[in-house]
Amino acid sequence: MKATKRQSASAGRKDKSIRSDCYVELTISGRGGISINLSSKVDALYGDSIRMLVKDVLSTMGVENAVVSIEDRGAVPFVIAARVEAAVRRALPDNKHAYLLRANSKRKASAKNCLRRTRLYLPGNDPRFFLNAGLHTPDCIILDLEDSVAPAEKDTARILVRNALRTVNFGNAERMVRINSGELGMEDLREVIPHGVETILIPKCESATYVSEVAELVTSLRDEMHIQQEVHLLPIIESARGVANALSIASSELVCGLAIGLEDYCADIGVQRTREGKESAFARGTVVNAASAAGVQPLDSVFSDVADLSALRISATESRSLGFKGMGCIHPRQIQVVHDVFTPDEKEVLKAQSVVLAFEHAKKSGSGVVALGSKMIDMPVVLQAMQTVSLAETLGLVQCDWRVNARKIVADSGLKEEENAE
Repeated sequence: MKATKRQSASAGRKDKSIRSDCYVELTISGRGGISINLSSKVDALYGDSIRMLVKDVLSTMGVENAVVSIEDRGAVPFVIAARVEAAVRRALPDNKHAYLLRANSKRKASAKNCLRRTRLYLPGNDPRFFLNAGLHTPDCIILDLEDSVAPAEKDTARILVRNALRTVNFGNAERMVRINSGELGMEDLREVIPHGVETILIPKCESATYVSEVAELVTSLRDEMHIQQEVHLLPIIESARGVANALSIASSELVCGLAIGLEDYCADIGVQRTREGKESAFARGTVVNAASAAGVQPLDSVFSDVADLSALRISATESRSLGFKGMGCIHPRQIQVVHDVFTPDEKEVLKAQSVVLAFEHAKKSGSGVVALGSKMIDMPVVLQAMQTVSLAETLGLVQCDWRVNARKIVADSGLKEEENAE
């Protein structure tokens, strides 16, 4: 793409304290070829590779003549490529080309009802957090394009997140992206849908109509680009209006869960968020009820004090008792605490197995009564026990053939009803 006059732009962050990123200044002109000025501590080892990558990005985007200055602070290739591409797009707004690094090998896509005990938020314009995020083993990783990204950097973050989806190994974590609201969010979708995102978080969601608009674009992009992988939607309720419409939102197409954002919700109703949470009890209960009625997962908000893990444990325990299936995390140190709380302990699992065994025995014998000793077991208790056992199997806490030890399980559970175990 030839330029008839000099056009300049920059991308990335320049502060010397920045790590794992780079700052790119680009000037495009009508002649002179490509000139690259690189400042990097690893120039001796990787300078030639960096220059080759930059030239490849510019060539792909049709730029034949440009001066590029790069201040490298330990950026890996997908970051450098994203910053150069962003600078080109800023200098040439009509340039719609994209430089796509080779994608990692395909991984198994997430299921609609997969584990979402923890969702780790990562600022979408700060790549230093990306590379090791999977090592903390959250159930989900959220590359955030909304609140954590300054308005002026939305365009560059979008490209960076796209590249991360293609190249970064996030382990077994479900790959989520929180998009922006309105038209910005639609632009986010166009950039990330083709590149391996599994779930889209819809912030400040207030109506099923908007969820349908997002679903229609997601479906259209998948069809247009022949993407086989399903993409789920996770609306976040953050206002009084959103709470009022929670059931219709949760029942929308492609929705896998319903989350609540308590900071924005409390601001919307004009109260301060407290640790006790009385001010949000109605909203949280409504979200749990709506999600459960729609057959999707209710997911709680984040706990903002990253230093107080004891208080986090109390909050997570309350969250689970209300019916939530997981919480958001804003720091890796919160993950293990939340996992512990939302994982059934040995006593819970043993009791649940005993209930399931009693139910299966009653069903096999044709009895309409499920009993453990002198205690009658209602069907809601049986269903809850089945959910606990299923979760334990998913987490590897019990083997799928656990029934071979039925008598020992019943005895260890303390319910002592061996006659009901085959």
